[in-house]
Amino acid sequence: MALPFAASHAQQTYPTRPVRLIVTVPPGGAADLVARVMAQKLGESLGQTFVVDNRGGGGGQIAAELTAKSAPDGYTLLQPSITTHGIGPHVYDKLLFDPVKDFTPIALTATMPMIIVANAQVPVKTVKDMIALTKAKPGAYAFGSSGSGGAPHLVGELFKGATGASIQHVPYKGSGPAATDVAGGQVAFAFDAVAPHLPHIKAGRTRVLAAINASRLAMFPDAPTMKEMGYPQVAATIWYGLMAPAGAPKALVTLLNTEANKALALQDVKDRMASAGIDAAARNTPEDFAKYVRDELAKWGPVVKAAGAKAN
Repeated sequence: MALPFAASHAQQTYPTRPVRLIVTVPPGGAADLVARVMAQKLGESLGQTFVVDNRGGGGGQIAAELTAKSAPDGYTLLQPSITTHGIGPHVYDKLLFDPVKDFTPIALTATMPMIIVANAQVPVKTVKDMIALTKAKPGAYAFGSSGSGGAPHLVGELFKGATGASIQHVPYKGSGPAATDVAGGQVAFAFDAVAPHLPHIKAGRTRVLAAINASRLAMFPDAPTMKEMGYPQVAATIWYGLMAPAGAPKALVTLLNTEANKALALQDVKDRMASAGIDAAARNTPEDFAKYVRDELAKWGPVVKAAGAKAN
């Protein structure tokens, strides 16, 4: 469908059929929650169904490549993240998409501080305990992540490099499955956002050891920051947004940006995200988000190189 150039006309003619929002992970976890909240609100405001399409695996490459090869007509959108448009492009020897040229940024939607969690049965209560235990038994313990090349993976590698901890990496197809296995004891640790681990923390199956954030988290005030522990280089913020394939009409991008910002300003959206340790993004333009992505790509290149992290 050819979209008219006027945003007001675009609102009258788009969408005329369901819109697919592709997510880089399976159901469950923070990314899926953000996507479903945004899909619901965009669907309500634009009068059409927004369908969440979970395409996990490949460190987000599967979902991103699928979106990049789709028509730029607004009916296929991607929820990009620090994995697809920050860290991932630097850890793969062969990338299936260009994170800048193949996409049209629409809006930043959410950010999340990260935490270090341990299975409650592992005999550690602090990061110091964790380091000592893993050094005493090299390779005996593992950390689960949302997949190779993602923030939970790379932060784990940064932690190992900074502390000398000896921990194996076990990639999963999303944070949800990884969180379940940390709680079940299949792996001992994780470096991740709060959302997928929160039910297990509340149930006492998982313990928070530290906050990977500039300041302590209100949700876990007793957990020190990595900076407090003497490791300021172990730092990252997980983020999500909305993108269309390259070449999407400006009127479409403006419309979706406006509606996304309206949704993110709603108190029920803020509350729903906050209950899972997620911060709804402040109002931002497509240009703001494009710059944010460029800055993330520039920031993580040297970090990945210094850590020697590669997708596995």
